[in-house]
Amino acid sequence: MGRSSVRFRAEIEQLEAEIEAVGTSSPIAIAAVDGDAPSATGNRRLQIAGVSVTPEVAAIALVYFVQGILGLSRLAKEFFVKDELGLDPAQASLVFTVSSFPWLVKPLWGFVSDAVPLFRYRRKSYLALCGVIGTVGGVALATVVDDVPSAAVAFTLGSLSTAFADVVIDGVVVARARESESPAASGALQSLCWGSVALGGVLSAYYSGALIETNGTRFVFGVTALFPLLIACAAALVREDPTTRDEGERPSGGAVSYTHLRAHETEADLVCRLLLE
Repeated sequence: MGRSSVRFRAEIEQLEAEIEAVGTSSPIAIAAVDGDAPSATGNRRLQIAGVSVTPEVAAIALVYFVQGILGLSRLAKEFFVKDELGLDPAQASLVFTVSSFPWLVKPLWGFVSDAVPLFRYRRKSYLALCGVIGTVGGVALATVVDDVPSAAVAFTLGSLSTAFADVVIDGVVVARARESESPAASGALQSLCWGSVALGGVLSAYYSGALIETNGTRFVFGVTALFPLLIACAAALVREDPTTRDEGERPSGGAVSYTHLRAHETEADLVCRLLLE
């Protein structure tokens, strides 16, 4: 009986050692908060792609994921303008061009968020507002839009929501990367962002056609309208101090100047997409 107990205990210890070895070598691993060595209290934090998962990192990944998953409505828009609005290719192209205007003036949204705090915040408040705008546009497409002008307005609201949120979250990413002393950490954060977009894009590409075929375009618009709400929820997780009464005084965790970002890219050559997209 004693030998069986000792053998069982040895097997358990060996299994624990194997699990620990697998966990430390996996892309998704449990890492110590204070670096490579475990802390005295044993406090550990989940890592994804080499980035420690904090509430703010989760918010960043969520916003980028939503940008990818919103591709669900791209195919639905093409069927909607052709089948329900009866537009020919030239007319549909004009509607899509007009509705893409918010993307053409992306630098403007960066200057707005830097210069005009909304409810004392330059990041969190605008992210929440973008989520609400995107949901309003999606709900309108799913329910009341039945002519070309209203469709153009709803499409434009969706583009404004995504473009503005993209600028704001890019600013958050660059600010966090500049705070990091490790170029590798900055690159890992950027990889996480692009991976989140790619995951959302793959899911939208896989399911969009089937959803339209089985449920119709308005159903897809209704489903898509739910995702911008995740951006509004993610805003609560962004680490930002409220602005002060003195406009010349910036809080330590606050906004980074829009033009300042381009002039101070990290040593890891973190690509700031604010001006180029």
